[in-house]
Amino acid sequence: MEYNTQREDLKLREYGRNVHRLIKYIKTVEDKDKRNVHAETMIELMKFVNPAMKESPEYAQKLWDDLYIMADFDLDIDSPFPKPEANLDKPPQRVAYPKMDVRFKHYGKNIELLIEIAKQKEDPKEREEATVYIGKLMKAFYSASNRETVDDATVIKNIRQLSGDTLDLDVEKVREGNLFESSRIINDRPNASRDAYSHDRNRRNKSGKKNFKRRRS
Repeated sequence: MEYNTQREDLKLREYGRNVHRLIKYIKTVEDKDKRNVHAETMIELMKFVNPAMKESPEYAQKLWDDLYIMADFDLDIDSPFPKPEANLDKPPQRVAYPKMDVRFKHYGKNIELLIEIAKQKEDPKEREEATVYIGKLMKAFYSASNRETVDDATVIKNIRQLSGDTLDLDVEKVREGNLFESSRIINDRPNASRDAYSHDRNRRNKSGKKNFKRRRS
């Protein structure tokens, strides 16, 4: 009796030993036209053996790649897809991670972008509205990141630092009016800050991220 532990290791276990044996037989067929017919028949059998994946162009290519893998890449046939590389141990290409210098990580890069846009506002009232709204966001982000509240004076100080002393607010005015209260950030967003938000959203969309709109029920 022959045990599995004594048999040759399978290249792809999900297809089973019989599929591997049939592919090994196809390699011995001398006529290329017959090999092509057998290979196409084998692809259909592989679909039947492993039906979990959905039909798609990628799935079809994976089946042909698997056929080559089980044949040790030594199979001369006319495949509808290019023959895969034989080096399966080759590590995948490293994806470059975007490096961005963020001065205050708990606020994030988008706050810096909004501040740069607010600095360009010529109207003093619009600039102040935008600065107040940015302050609300910064206070909310700080609380979410540090699990504690931050003083309004600290937020204003950070705004001055990030804007190069271009943007500033009266700390007493902020405290008396609770201007950094974040309970109604979205509804209270001023026009100037809406422009800044829209600019940032469009910038992210152009970089390849999709902008999904909420469907009305």
